[in-house]
Amino acid sequence: MTDQFSKKAEAWSARFSEPVSELVKRYTASVDFDKRLAPYDIEGSLAHADMLHAVGLLSEDDLLAISNGMARIRGEIEQGSFRWSLDLEDVHLNIEKRLTDLVGDAGKRLHTARSRNDQVATDIRLWLRDTIDTIGGLLIQLQRALLDLAERNADTIMPGFTHLQVAQPVVFGHHLMAYVEMFARDTERFADCRKRVNRLPLGAAALAGTSYPIDRERVARTLGFDGVCENSLDAVSDRDFAIEFCACASLVMTHVSRLSEELVLWMSPRVGFIDLADRFCTGSSIMPQKKNPDVPELARGKTGRVNGHLVALLTLMKGQPLAYNKDNQEDKEPLFDTADTVIETLRIFADMMGGVQVRADRMRAAAAEGFSTATDLADYLVRKGLPFRDAHEAVARAVRVAADRGVDLPALDLAQLRAFSDRIDEDVYACLTLEGSVAARRHVGGTAPEQVRAAIARARARLA
Repeated sequence: MTDQFSKKAEAWSARFSEPVSELVKRYTASVDFDKRLAPYDIEGSLAHADMLHAVGLLSEDDLLAISNGMARIRGEIEQGSFRWSLDLEDVHLNIEKRLTDLVGDAGKRLHTARSRNDQVATDIRLWLRDTIDTIGGLLIQLQRALLDLAERNADTIMPGFTHLQVAQPVVFGHHLMAYVEMFARDTERFADCRKRVNRLPLGAAALAGTSYPIDRERVARTLGFDGVCENSLDAVSDRDFAIEFCACASLVMTHVSRLSEELVLWMSPRVGFIDLADRFCTGSSIMPQKKNPDVPELARGKTGRVNGHLVALLTLMKGQPLAYNKDNQEDKEPLFDTADTVIETLRIFADMMGGVQVRADRMRAAAAEGFSTATDLADYLVRKGLPFRDAHEAVARAVRVAADRGVDLPALDLAQLRAFSDRIDEDVYACLTLEGSVAARRHVGGTAPEQVRAAIARARARLA
């Protein structure tokens, strides 16, 4: 068999005395999922061909033929007319086979000084770089949606919780800004991950580099990489950049899941803090009154899926000796699904948060329960000269009396309050109001409306 791309042949067929079984072909083929790398495979191949020509390993005629052939292949893929073959195993051999059909020997020369090992590592990095840029843009959109909602609710008082018990009053805008901070850190993490993704593996060949006089730096510049992978063994075998991406994705989805849990809780009729737009909810096949927050519920579920992909890739890599192993074919499906899930989730959440309807009256009523200004009374006594632990004890006794009477602290008259400390005067009621409580937290990072608006302004400037 002389033609390496003859029917039923593979790129290594001359070494073997019998063809690969159909069962093995189906088991080992990756073309069904790695064909999404085709645009990047073409981009990398064109940069490689340009370099081969520049160092004298490819003629100008061959370079032109390869460029024209790749342009046609790109068009066929975009139009959906490209014929993908399971016999050719993966995206790389499918494209190379089609190129050889179109341009003959020039297509066969393209693989000079490279291996599928460094080729696939390059394709994944090119794809992942674009994916990170897409996610970064979507994270900014989500932050802006949260900022808009926070700005409209910089004065909307709600209960802050610890242990899911009413703790102290905050404003809803401040609560939302906590998620802005989380997603801002996620944006930074992806940007930092991109730095390590953006290194060129091409030129490492199968594992040891190549004896040809290649110019890796030229390829890196052509493809927009910041530099090259410095060790050929590491370049083809490690997928830590993909694992790091999945770790960043898991943190994004964890933050989304925490927000989802609150949206589900807030939308419950027992709480009733918010309402989601109908287009993000579903009904019940049996209970006509139901309006279910399916989008945030499903996002919670998808978080487990993304976290699972991270564990899968960590497990995939942990036992591999240097250099490349077939195990690494299993990196793509979890990586692709992670990216798809994060992108779809962020896109829908940016839209959904823009349509949240806030029920400020329910939030305020909830903040008035549970003695949420008790800490303000303790702080008041400290400012009057009482040690904090004594103030804490005095207020705890006041809360017990108020609870027994079924009232909140502001409902106790001055005489009743003075029974717990003679340092209490008429001015105490200013600190026991919900507005007084939130307004007092006017330091950077506090829940005072003026500080919330300042935080929003800083965040908008950061996103500009």
